[in-house]
Amino acid sequence: MKNKALLFINGEPPKEFPNLSDYELIACTDGAFHYLKELSFSLEKLDFISGDFDSFKLETLREPQRDSFEIIETPDQNKTDFHKAIEIILGKGFENIDVYGASGGEQDHFLGNLSVAFFFKDKVNLRFFDNYSSYYFIPREFSISDVKDKMISLMPFPIAKNIETQGLKWPLYNEDLILGERIGTRNIAENQEVSIKYKEGDLLIFVGK
Repeated sequence: MKNKALLFINGEPPKEFPNLSDYELIACTDGAFHYLKELSFSLEKLDFISGDFDSFKLETLREPQRDSFEIIETPDQNKTDFHKAIEIILGKGFENIDVYGASGGEQDHFLGNLSVAFFFKDKVNLRFFDNYSSYYFIPREFSISDVKDKMISLMPFPIAKNIETQGLKWPLYNEDLILGERIGTRNIAENQEVSIKYKEGDLLIFVGK
């Protein structure tokens, strides 16, 4: 298994880029390519750009750009460009993927991206980052460090049962969260480390910056 890949998709552009040296592979969908150019991202660091290319024409790329990274056309309209990019990265041997640009903009895209993450949750360690938080599905036993005073939200997808937490201002003691009934948003980490465990369902965590 290769270590970690970075993927940019077509949502709100990041205000800051992560340390690119942390990644063995860097990619983007065609929609994200627009803001990477506008933000003066070093395009030669891209390994591939993929998508159905409905956002721009390949002919607009200058020859040096076309030669610096792989161009992968994915015309299948039954899957989103994000879904297809994840499949490509998995095919290249990566099981850890950090994603930027999944939120912001049109909210149906955001919900669609969560649906894709849910589909792949047992196949890849997928983490989202935006200008406000990081968020991802967590396993049945989970802990996170260096979070004191950060906002922590727990979102069932659509249900998570018998949740126990340690380190939060408002802890849960063998309690259930159910979408449409009770969710666990806007909690605060009182300790540097927060631990969470639950017995059934799926749970999405949001960690504020």
